[in-house]
Amino acid sequence: MNKQLIIRHALVAASALACASPAFSAVELYNEADTSVSVDASFNTFFVRSDSDNEISGNDRTQSRVKMGLLPNWVGFNFSKKVDELTLGGRSSFWVTINDSDSAVTSTGIDVRQFYATVDGDFGQLLFGKDFTLFSRSNIFLDEMLQGYGAVNDTLGLIDGQGVSFGHIGSGYFYPFPHAQITYRTPEFAGGFKLALAVVDPGNATTDTNPGRTSEEEMPRFEGELTFTSSMGDGNTFTGWLGFLQQSSESDAAGVDDVDSSGLSYGAKVKLGSLSLHASGFSGEGLGLLLGPGTDAALGLQNLISENGSEVDSDGYVIQGAYTTGSERFVLSYGETTVETNAEWNNETTQVAWFHDVNAVLRTVVEYNVNTLDIGGAEEETSTMAFGLIANF
Repeated sequence: MNKQLIIRHALVAASALACASPAFSAVELYNEADTSVSVDASFNTFFVRSDSDNEISGNDRTQSRVKMGLLPNWVGFNFSKKVDELTLGGRSSFWVTINDSDSAVTSTGIDVRQFYATVDGDFGQLLFGKDFTLFSRSNIFLDEMLQGYGAVNDTLGLIDGQGVSFGHIGSGYFYPFPHAQITYRTPEFAGGFKLALAVVDPGNATTDTNPGRTSEEEMPRFEGELTFTSSMGDGNTFTGWLGFLQQSSESDAAGVDDVDSSGLSYGAKVKLGSLSLHASGFSGEGLGLLLGPGTDAALGLQNLISENGSEVDSDGYVIQGAYTTGSERFVLSYGETTVETNAEWNNETTQVAWFHDVNAVLRTVVEYNVNTLDIGGAEEETSTMAFGLIANF
């Protein structure tokens, strides 16, 4: 594979990697006559120093940067209006990269990750617009290290990347890349279950991408997630989930593989007093490494989706433990992803972090992580020390 192609496309991917963290609070702008408007925002900046020992390129180096972490900075606007028996809502959020660039004056950019409306009633909720998808959604949204830094390396262009670091994306879970969708969510049933089903805009997972292409997706992508949440008293909780993805891309072009992508995501999170435990994973075929079938193909990673006429199998998992005492939270995390190409890809990340809440808004982070990417027996090992400041509104 052309490593420069990987780097070039991964830089583009990194700039789009924004995942929704639940708003810690929201500033209410208006609330009258059954209509409300609020805004939430998050700001983060990390000083990082990464040491790369790279057998893949043969280049070892140490690099310092000042940049954002796994989450970009964002500002979101929320709307709600009660009309008869329905509650109509909406959210628009704008995700900002603050990173500078070695190749341009600045790489600062704004990306729209959420722009959707909701209709809530006794029947549940209907969402239409652009939002994060459902496959692997809880895997990353319930990540104990969501506000940390995580995996970077030179092979994927992340050390100097103009976007976010990758956390456990590609080393434990997929990123639920935002797509246009129509999603139905049930009310809670059977003592804690909720089901979400989505019709999602599909992406071309084949190599037939030229103008006038014959490749097609006759059906949309289908995704879903079943969640279960239970309170065990004294503030203790259990959350479990099971998600799926299915999509087919076909082409009549000579030498182009049809791709049937399917996957299962799953996991559980338990909070017992000061201790929180997370275990999640996925398995599937025709998925890729980072962002799912259509998006990984657009990044030039189609050979991680299908190879020699067959969909490529992949799997991964994340295990985490966190302990909170007062204003301090300590986290241990490990995750890995394996993509079973002929030259197998194995990507693993180990993290240890200390989060300190200065007050209800300001948080500090100290993190050390090691990412090891192995491609066909050649590996890059990157160790990173990260110091972060986060303000949540």
